[in-house]
Amino acid sequence: MSRKTILHMLTPLRQMSPFDVNMALDAGYDHVVPYTDVTLADVTGLVQDAIFSRPPDAGTATGVFLAGRDTVLALDMIDAARKAMVPPFEISVFADPAGSFTTAAAMVAKVETALAKQHGRGHSGTKVAIFGATGVVGYCTAVISAKEGAEVTIVGHDGPGRVEQIAEAVKARFGVTVKAADGSTEEKKAALLRETEVILSAAKAGVRVISAEQLRAAKHLLVAADVNAVPPSGIEGLTANAKSDKLGETAAIGIGALTIGNLKYKTQSGLFKQMISAEKPVIYDFQDAFALARSIEK
Repeated sequence: MSRKTILHMLTPLRQMSPFDVNMALDAGYDHVVPYTDVTLADVTGLVQDAIFSRPPDAGTATGVFLAGRDTVLALDMIDAARKAMVPPFEISVFADPAGSFTTAAAMVAKVETALAKQHGRGHSGTKVAIFGATGVVGYCTAVISAKEGAEVTIVGHDGPGRVEQIAEAVKARFGVTVKAADGSTEEKKAALLRETEVILSAAKAGVRVISAEQLRAAKHLLVAADVNAVPPSGIEGLTANAKSDKLGETAAIGIGALTIGNLKYKTQSGLFKQMISAEKPVIYDFQDAFALARSIEK
């Protein structure tokens, strides 16, 4: 008799996202149990309650999902969950705070496909500027792109201070280098775009960060992608439905939020399904999400 699959969903927020609950159930989990207001210090106890309440061979039938809105906290929670395992008592873990891990993975995978199809190249050596880089999607996008060999610049809308701190944290945690730049004025953004080949916009919903005039100054631009589906678009002229469509008056192509969102959906669902079907417990972060998104794109 097969065991019921159980997913314990942990969030530091006061409520669990209905989106994530629906995704997990539709992917095949029998039971989904949300836990709210969870702190980093709570993770060890919750994970150990989950691992010791079932026999070791039920490891893949038991999972933990880490939500919230904080990339660094989610990564710290993954580390805490990993350390809480007591082999052979282990379970699967998947983090995707605010859907940011799978969204970032989908955006970079879509851009990779566009670069290959349109220009016969990959991320290696490509000059990438990320706007909205202080948010959860921007952080993950920066790390994934840099790990793929891109020359990444994270742009601060409120000056260089916060993005410089993020660049230092990324270097310390992942061993990759990203540059920090001041994008607090229209002139400074335009100057950055003159050398940019790929624009990745991960700003807040309904916030425009790049104008059509600034795009015209981006003479080397190849691809622009935006995860904002709420009007106005983050990049002027880039519609939410764009699928490698010509972008305004530029020679570049644009990838819209709904196109990215479709791949994000498949990636998150796919990781849940992989957790259920795995032969041994797995632990997934945004790098694993990118690996799956990339394979779906091929």
